[in-house]
Amino acid sequence: MTTPLHILLVEDNAGDILLTQVAFEELGIHFKMSVVNDGDEAVDFLSREGDYRQVELPHLLLLDINLPKKNGHEVLKYIEANQSLCHIPVIMLTTSSSKKDIDLAYDHHASGFITKPSNVNDFISAIGTTIGVWLPKINPAG
Repeated sequence: MTTPLHILLVEDNAGDILLTQVAFEELGIHFKMSVVNDGDEAVDFLSREGDYRQVELPHLLLLDINLPKKNGHEVLKYIEANQSLCHIPVIMLTTSSSKKDIDLAYDHHASGFITKPSNVNDFISAIGTTIGVWLPKINPAG
C-alpha cells in the first residue's frame, strides 16, 4: 500500500470541509486529511505545539484566507518565514477573487490560488486541475 497524501485543510466552514473531502475522494486520490478551523490552530499544527505535538507535517496545505484569529495571509507569512515549512506546497482555497488577495498570496510564495466555485462539479474540477499540477512533485513516501 502506498503512503497517503497528507493534506492539512485550514477551513472554518463545515460545508467547505465536506466538499473538499468529497472532491479528493471523487478524484481518486489516496489521502488523509487533517482539518483545523482557524489560523492559530494552523500555526500550532505546523509548529507541532499544544494539542499537535505528535502530528506529522502535511505534504500539502489547503488554506482559506478568511479565517478566525489569524487569517490565511498571516499563516502564509509564518510558513514562508519558517525554513522547516517553506517546502510544503500551499494552495489558497478561498471565496476571494480579489486581485489584492491573489497578488499577496503569490508574493508570500503560495503555490496556487483557487477561488471556490459554488457549483460542486466546478469545485471538484478546480481542485483536480490545481492538485494535478502539484501531485507529481509531492512524494508522500518521503
